[in-house]
Amino acid sequence: MAAADDVKKIAEQEARLVFDAFDEATAYEIGSALRARGLAEKFPIVVDIRLWDRTLFYCALPGSTVSNTEWARRKFNVVRMFHRSSYRMVLAKAREDRTFPVGEALPIEDYVLAGGGFPIRVKGAGVIGSIAVSGLPERQDHEVVVAAICDHLGIPRQELVLGPA
Repeated sequence: MAAADDVKKIAEQEARLVFDAFDEATAYEIGSALRARGLAEKFPIVVDIRLWDRTLFYCALPGSTVSNTEWARRKFNVVRMFHRSSYRMVLAKAREDRTFPVGEALPIEDYVLAGGGFPIRVKGAGVIGSIAVSGLPERQDHEVVVAAICDHLGIPRQELVLGPA
């Protein structure tokens, strides 16, 4: 039942974490906040904020690897395809091998079922990009992104936090 509860809460996160506008300055503010938290808490993460056509913010913190960059890219692709958080897709698909079913024709080198990608949703425009973090356990990657968006939008984190794992 915990997965179903998380899916419901993530759907609420996606519905509430909507920007009035999103531009380079917004990406920089959120990316910088994620970087600062990552440095303070010694998270070995990559932060990758992209619109569909270009990268707006990227950083790799100490301890992260090129593998984290690739995981972030593949999480971005999942958000782009489904307009949902990649962690929500993990829970909905419930596949241990981290791949999409063959019938969905999504190659493993470009798509992964792993948490940490979250849609950038703008009022009146819909989903225009993704904020992805990679380097922590997937649930924590997801929660770090949600917390940063909550902080930016002035929404108390505790209102949208996932329940116990």
